[in-house]
Amino acid sequence: MEGHNKTHFKTDSVHRVLAHSYSMYFLLFLIGLSLDSVNKFKIFNNPSMISMGILFLIVGTFLIFWAQKTSRHLRKENISKETFLHGPYRFTRTPTNFGLFFLMVGFGLITNAAFVILFAFISFIIAKLAFLRKEEQILANKYGAPYLEYKKSVKF
Repeated sequence: MEGHNKTHFKTDSVHRVLAHSYSMYFLLFLIGLSLDSVNKFKIFNNPSMISMGILFLIVGTFLIFWAQKTSRHLRKENISKETFLHGPYRFTRTPTNFGLFFLMVGFGLITNAAFVILFAFISFIIAKLAFLRKEEQILANKYGAPYLEYKKSVKF
């Protein structure tokens, strides 16, 4: 689960991997903002997209808070597949990653910022392919079969 490992930034720390992933989101968000401030390329003219952006911001914020609250209450004894099936982790193995994606897309929709939206997708793909693979390796090594069973049952 994202953010649940209590080791303090060791080389194989889930926290370290997630910190790098979140930093990458922030950096690409800033790059998108910079490109959008230079290139005034707009992707839509429909003001109803602002409402969609607000909805994305609300969903993203909710997902991140729900994931953090759930991971703080992870039961550390008698670990089984069901240990991991709480909160948003029942639906996705990476709710914070989805939350950050929704926040970036929401902001991009509200401000009609094409590059922010583009970089949201790039951030999501990089996080999934690089950082979250490493996180899952660490969790599989730490929790073994219960985590691997959970991983098989929750695909995203």
